[in-house]
Amino acid sequence: MRILVTGAQGCIGAWVVKNLLDRGLEVLLYDADPAPARLSLIAPAAVIRKAAVETGRIEDGPRLKALVKDGGITHIVHLAAVLMPFCQAQPAEGGMINVIGTLNVFEAARDAGRAVRVVYASSSAVWGPEEAYGGSKLTEQEPLKPATHYGVFKQANEGNARVFYLTSGISSVGLRPWTVYGVGRDRGLTADPTLAMRALALGQPFRIRLTGHMDLQYVADVAETFVRCALEPLPGAYAFNLEGTVTTMDELIGILERLRPGASRLITAEGPQVPVAYRMDATQLHAHIPGIKQTPLENGIFETLGMFESLHRAGVSV
Repeated sequence: MRILVTGAQGCIGAWVVKNLLDRGLEVLLYDADPAPARLSLIAPAAVIRKAAVETGRIEDGPRLKALVKDGGITHIVHLAAVLMPFCQAQPAEGGMINVIGTLNVFEAARDAGRAVRVVYASSSAVWGPEEAYGGSKLTEQEPLKPATHYGVFKQANEGNARVFYLTSGISSVGLRPWTVYGVGRDRGLTADPTLAMRALALGQPFRIRLTGHMDLQYVADVAETFVRCALEPLPGAYAFNLEGTVTTMDELIGILERLRPGASRLITAEGPQVPVAYRMDATQLHAHIPGIKQTPLENGIFETLGMFESLHRAGVSV
């Protein structure tokens, strides 16, 4: 077994790589950025050195095909993507990375000459705004009504994954994260809850640029879910909701205040609600992949604050 992780230097990618290496599995990292900055925050250098690293772009289809075919890859965890604000501002380039890049991954799996299982990051952005659904929890059977280019791209990836299974027998799972938080989450609009935790650990003020509800999902749990879906021999093409803890930004600040008295003087929130429905139902995920861990929100925030504080005390830039 040899596992390729695309977008390996991103937040979820770093935690997925750590999870795989902790299991003693052989991992190949593929990213446009050669520096394991986020992985270095959560894993010791001796562990990181166990992973092979290749630098390149997900749009480079021939390179990706060669890596998968010649590198003995049996599983792909595909996380390479650009986030919602980039896709809104530059939809053509965003589509090249998020859609064409994903097609390249599936073509590489198809042409490998061996069975290659794919797990990829879809997104809760495949849903439209909360008011489009009447406030009920959303199952995978509900109609997708994405309100952003990013969401449309992720919807296309889910459809293409289904076609690759029907035509080429490539089994896959697409996972739909909402707001992932934890050490290493430093990009994207919904990184703000994590950036607030980091600022609090450093004793600095921070204004969260969003208000209203989010479904907060601890990155260690999200990474474990990606790994479990990759290792489970589940035939078919699935897209599963992820479900964490729905909370408002005011409630988040209240949790920070309980954990670190005085936090509410440093952390504030102001801005719009993210235009994505936030009441996910993850029943299907748990039915197909039983035993997936879900860390209680306050526990995950406590662990994240502690990690940021420990890194700061050690003189590590976070």
